[in-house]
Amino acid sequence: MFGGLVASVVLGAVPASALPGDKAIMQGLDKVTARISTFEVALDQPIQFGALQITLRHCDRAPPEDPPEAKAYLEILEARADEAPISWFQGWMFASTPALSALEHPVYDVWVKECIVSPEMPVEEAPKTEN
Repeated sequence: MFGGLVASVVLGAVPASALPGDKAIMQGLDKVTARISTFEVALDQPIQFGALQITLRHCDRAPPEDPPEAKAYLEILEARADEAPISWFQGWMFASTPALSALEHPVYDVWVKECIVSPEMPVEEAPKTEN
C-alpha cells in the first residue's frame, strides 16, 4: 500500500500531469572562486559554465495544484583543450532534492532551481469527453 508512495517520495517523482517546460533556471558554484551564478538553459541548446558544457534534454514542472517540484534531464560534459570531452553527469536532477542526483565534480556544482513553461509553448489538450 505505501510502496508506491514511498518510491514517489524517495525518487522525487513528479506526477504524470507534470507540465513540460522549454527552459530551466539553474545555479552553479565555482568552488575555486566561491562565486554562485544563476543561468538559463534552453532545451537542446548547450551552454558553458566554466569548463562545463550543460545541455538540457527535458524539463518538467508540477502543476499549480501540486506541491512545487521541477526536474530536468541534463547532460554535463567537461571540455578540455586537445582532449575529448569528459562526461560528468547524465540524468535527472530534482529542484526539491538536489543531493539525490548531483553532479560530482571537483571544481563545479550545478543544480536545478526551476523549470519554465513558456506561454508560447504548445500545451497538450486534455481529451474531450462526450456527455
